[in-house]
Amino acid sequence: MKAWPYPRWVAHRGAGKLAPENTLAAFRLGAAHGYRMFECDVKLSVDGVPFLMHDATLERTTNGVGTGGDQPWDQLARLDAGSWHSRAHAGEPLPTFENIARYCLANGYFLNIEIKPTPGLEAETGRVVAQHAARLWHGQAVPPLLTSFRPESLQAAQTVQPELPRGLLLDTLWTGWLEMALSLECVAIVCNHALWDKSTVTQAHSAGFRCLSYTPNDEWAVQRLLDLGTDGIITDRVDLFAPV
Repeated sequence: MKAWPYPRWVAHRGAGKLAPENTLAAFRLGAAHGYRMFECDVKLSVDGVPFLMHDATLERTTNGVGTGGDQPWDQLARLDAGSWHSRAHAGEPLPTFENIARYCLANGYFLNIEIKPTPGLEAETGRVVAQHAARLWHGQAVPPLLTSFRPESLQAAQTVQPELPRGLLLDTLWTGWLEMALSLECVAIVCNHALWDKSTVTQAHSAGFRCLSYTPNDEWAVQRLLDLGTDGIITDRVDLFAPV
């Protein structure tokens, strides 16, 4: 396997559930707990601005309505992405990918970018996110890790910026997962943590992939992954696990 420059411990969506997910406030809180690598979800506004949000729709994590990818950035930028979480975070805005990237670069943090396309925009989102990532991290020793559940997104990223490292996200071990990761020239497999066992870790490591897990939040689950020799743990519990 190639050298792995990333920390083992990754803060999920910035700070897990302790702050509004995928916001700058969450990243700052995760950093306050000692985390140096963060995971976030990036999609496109209708006018092509990459921004952070997990869901296709706005209702769960903002005061907006409808599909985020159907709206222009100037409307999305005015949404409240914090009040749903707590009054302390009322008024927290949705960040652009560029905002988050510059925060990480200024502080020497590492980033796992999940390409999270609006349905139908898988290839376009992969292409645009990869191009922005290459521009923002130009000249940096350690680029961000691009991951996605959508092979089409990773393939588009591979086509336009092949030097950026990629990881295939899996919620099931569907037929051909290992071959797909090989064809996409991935460096990592990122699984639902329950999918890793001695056999799957051996398969992935033998093929040259690093093994990362989402989202183990209990001590027993994390210990099992450590015992299996996995390489990265993406957790919500930034308050429970000290990143060493």
